[in-house]
Amino acid sequence: MTAETGNLRELITNARFVLFDFDGPICRLFAGHTAERVAKELVDWLARQGLRGLLTEEERSHPDPMVVLYAVNRRHPNSDLVAELEERLTQQELKAVTSAMPTAYADPLIRTWSAVGSRLAIATNNSPRTVTGYLFQRGLADCFTPHVYGRTNELNLLKPNPHTLNRALNAMGAAPSAALMIGDAPTDYRAAEEAGIPFLGYARNEYKAKQLRDAGALHVVGSLLPVLRVLRDQD
Repeated sequence: MTAETGNLRELITNARFVLFDFDGPICRLFAGHTAERVAKELVDWLARQGLRGLLTEEERSHPDPMVVLYAVNRRHPNSDLVAELEERLTQQELKAVTSAMPTAYADPLIRTWSAVGSRLAIATNNSPRTVTGYLFQRGLADCFTPHVYGRTNELNLLKPNPHTLNRALNAMGAAPSAALMIGDAPTDYRAAEEAGIPFLGYARNEYKAKQLRDAGALHVVGSLLPVLRVLRDQD
């Protein structure tokens, strides 16, 4: 057994409560309904309201729709405008559910972890309605219900803020040391670190892996298969 495998086994063996990020470790939400297109539609909607000037040129051309939402929230925090924009993003996420690409081995990993008695939750910056829709589509809803914690209009509470992670821990009665957070972004790592939860990074390419390691993540896998194998090897 390599040291890396041993560390992975220890992380998994100690986890009685597993918190997943959604877009990345569970699926690629915008695999068929691109995030770039969603971001552009949000920018175009703002322009139709006469609010194009709210965004910088960089923000208007950014491929991540969350950048648009964050930018508007910085200038008009907790406003009706932010609520409308967030709902529009949620509607685009819901459309994306039908063409979302499941992450390899995520479905059997989730079912196996649930079957062996671990409690599962999702802590995400996506809308909880989006997550629930995807889970029902994949037949995974029972593995998480009711523990799906996601985006609200209070955008300051999204990761890297540990708010959604702490909500999950509190609802499940879990000590941070008995939990494991699986995420694919530095914001996931920082939220887990602040919440005191051990972290396992999932990176579908080397760029994502470098981002996680640069943020401080010690344990990063490029596939969920070794996680599933460790879990199935447990007696």
